Amino acid sequence: MKHLAAIAVLLAAALPGVAQAQYGPDMRSSFGAGRGDQDAARAAVREGRQAPLSQVLANIAQRTPGRHLNTTQSSYNGRPAYFVQWRTPDGQVIVFIADAESGAIIGRDGR
Repeated sequence: MKHLAAIAVLLAAALPGVAQAQYGPDMRSSFGAGRGDQDAARAAVREGRQAPLSQVLANIAQRTPGRHLNTTQSSYNGRPAYFVQWRTPDGQVIVFIADAESGAIIGRDGR
């Protein structure tokens, strides 16, 4: 019983540090894009300046069996791009690079 109490005290003491560790110095989550980034991407899709991610994922699924793991946005050769992590049935992870404006796959990095 003393062990459980000690563990509970240690966990309670560690929680504030864990919660702070999730955010970088700019107060954006370190686990993915900040909310503003997602809102900007949605606005770009609504305004027709960017292809929807669902279109990109469907394009990848047609050519490569597997499942979507994660997506980030950045630039590639000076253009906005989606970086899509994709796991194949044999466990290989491929990062597809898609032009965010057209949705076309413009590169890939197999790992």
